[in-house]
Amino acid sequence: MTAPSALPDRPTPQPGVRAIAAYVPGKSGAPGANSIKLSANESPLGASPKAIDAFRAAADHLEIYPEGSSRVLRMALAEVHGIDPNSVVCGNGSGDLLLLLAQCYLGEGDEAVMNRYGFSLYPIVTKAAGATIVMVDETDYTADVDALLAAVTERTRIVWLANPNNPTGTYLTSAQVRRLHAGLRKDILLVIDSAYAEYVTAADYSVGLDLVGKSDNVVMVRTFSKMGLAAARIGWMVGPAHVVDAVNRIRGPFNVNLPAQLAGAAAARDVAFTERLKAHNAQWRDWIAAELDTNHMRVVPSQANFVMVLFPDAEHATKAFQALWERGLIVREIGNSYGIPQGLRISIGTESAMRAVAEVLKDFQ
Repeated sequence: MTAPSALPDRPTPQPGVRAIAAYVPGKSGAPGANSIKLSANESPLGASPKAIDAFRAAADHLEIYPEGSSRVLRMALAEVHGIDPNSVVCGNGSGDLLLLLAQCYLGEGDEAVMNRYGFSLYPIVTKAAGATIVMVDETDYTADVDALLAAVTERTRIVWLANPNNPTGTYLTSAQVRRLHAGLRKDILLVIDSAYAEYVTAADYSVGLDLVGKSDNVVMVRTFSKMGLAAARIGWMVGPAHVVDAVNRIRGPFNVNLPAQLAGAAAARDVAFTERLKAHNAQWRDWIAAELDTNHMRVVPSQANFVMVLFPDAEHATKAFQALWERGLIVREIGNSYGIPQGLRISIGTESAMRAVAEVLKDFQ
């Protein structure tokens, strides 16, 4: 008779949970009272005034549960983007939706594919579902369609694609994304994470709605965080009916609070503010890239609201970070979290912030 195995003396997480490297956000404090945070890709112009008013108005109804499906927000998104509100699911930030998608479509023995320098939340949600993440090498910090397709196996269930990508700022064209999708089996879910779509100026870019509309295995995920509502935590996704149904079955019943729903709806409709934010970003993204692209720094062309600056080596990057830090300019180190130790990610801020960054780094050797 086999002796029973010893039981653990405390609750034990599922296999693999302890192997997950927790998400580490960018630093948010620096010496001096007037430090400037350029580490989290937040809006340099604040939030839409209409969204702020809507958020404040919600204070009169804090005793009431929010409508469970975020209907007011879904209707606003449908109106602005020309989509069916029933194809939309809202979440507590886009990270909430990424986690839900992983829980729905990944399990023990499954694989999810992503590019090497893709968003660091993808490995977390994949491993949390018991699946394995497959990292695929890039070409000059850009996702490689052929390499992604070559990494697909019979175990692949999801392909994660941030477009534009964080932290590199690079993107795949509409034609490249369509080619990626065409090469996938019909049972593989392509998740197009368009978190930075509001800032793209490239004419050959698509947010992914075209593929969602005519495919049974594509979803597009978006966020309000980069357009001034990071504190409100609002994400949304568009997908085919069967994916929407699956996600709605496991999401929290009130996963988007009422102030966030109302603020998000107002922000979505405030197209003029979104355009002003995009114009500001394009101006100062191009300016900082031109200022910093020198013989000892390389700025990777970006379509997001940040730039990735590459230095000769990790030591130079660390010294550059410290020089900025001492001036109260907080940028993002991307060595530990993204495996690019020679790089810094710098959010596009106000004109004065961008000029201050350029002044420090141009004098830095």
